Amino acid sequence: MKKVLYILGELDDRDADWLVRMGRSIDVPDGHTIIREGEPIDSIYFVTGGVFRVTTQASGGEIARIGTGEVLGEISYVDRRPPTATVTALEDGRVLAIPRATLTEKLESDPGFSSRFYKAIATFLADRLRSTLQQVGGEVADDDEGLDLDELHTLSQGGVRFERILRRLQEV
Repeated sequence: MKKVLYILGELDDRDADWLVRMGRSIDVPDGHTIIREGEPIDSIYFVTGGVFRVTTQASGGEIARIGTGEVLGEISYVDRRPPTATVTALEDGRVLAIPRATLTEKLESDPGFSSRFYKAIATFLADRLRSTLQQVGGEVADDDEGLDLDELHTLSQGGVRFERILRRLQEV
């Protein structure tokens, strides 16, 4: 869930409202694949409900299970390459899909949003890299290690915004 907290913690309230207005809430039935490894995607997805399995051909199976609060497709958005994993619903779920073209237009026309969005992505990718390096080095990753008060505040704000988004999506 840290990804959505990083993103929404860096974005402001107007940005979060924009995501809800411009995104599409999509029900994802059990067993449905929303991202296929190697096939281009046209949206970034915020998981707003359910559990999804992440698999890769290289691993020959499941590499992760993700749930509410995760973000999917952000790496493919940034590097414009096809996804490196397949994501399939393990139960009925729901995502908020932000179309690539809509997000690109916003990033190109709103420098403040662009700065906040890319800072958020850079921050959680740095966090992921640190965690991966700790695991490769044989250390157990401590997700709270090194968090300062500013980062805790950012993550807290992200949580507040995500809760507000979930409430708004339930109203629709």
